[in-house]
Amino acid sequence: MQNEHTPMGEGAANAVDAVVEKAQEVGAAVVDKAQQVGQAAAKKAGEVAANVRDAAATRAVQVKDAVVKGATAAGHAVAKKAAAVKKAVVTRVTSAKKVTKKAASPAKKAAVKKSVAKKVGAKKAAVKKVAKKAAKKVAKKAVAAKKTVKKAAKKVAKKAASAKRAVKKATKKAAKKGGRRK
Repeated sequence: MQNEHTPMGEGAANAVDAVVEKAQEVGAAVVDKAQQVGQAAAKKAGEVAANVRDAAATRAVQVKDAVVKGATAAGHAVAKKAAAVKKAVVTRVTSAKKVTKKAASPAKKAAVKKSVAKKVGAKKAAVKKVAKKAAKKVAKKAVAAKKTVKKAAKKVAKKAASAKRAVKKATKKAAKKGGRRK
């Protein structure tokens, strides 16, 4: 950019060279800063994704534990109720047998025996019905719990995939910006 015919041409050329040199320095500084920002963004996105994944996994384990605990408690309650009903039936059968022994006439004994057998049969049916109903209830709760755990696991997987895409996008964007400014 030198102009040899005018004395001011050399000074202008030096000024232009100085401006160009300064622009190159600023450009290099901008590229460095863009690379640093890109790396920091990628690192932060990775940390966020890891935190989201870990939190979701922890929550899924907590939900699963709570469901298992609830199902176990329901099972114990059903067993306890069935045992109480069985004990009541046994007590009544025993007392009915005592009454039968005390009966004087054989006809009376037969009638009492028949009545006792009928009552015992009815009590056994009632016990079976209560146990069956309780078992159905526990099974229903277990199915609902399984669905909840499955849903939570899907949600965790979805969040992890979303976080992974966000990290990839941020990294790609930072790399693109860094490449553009060189």
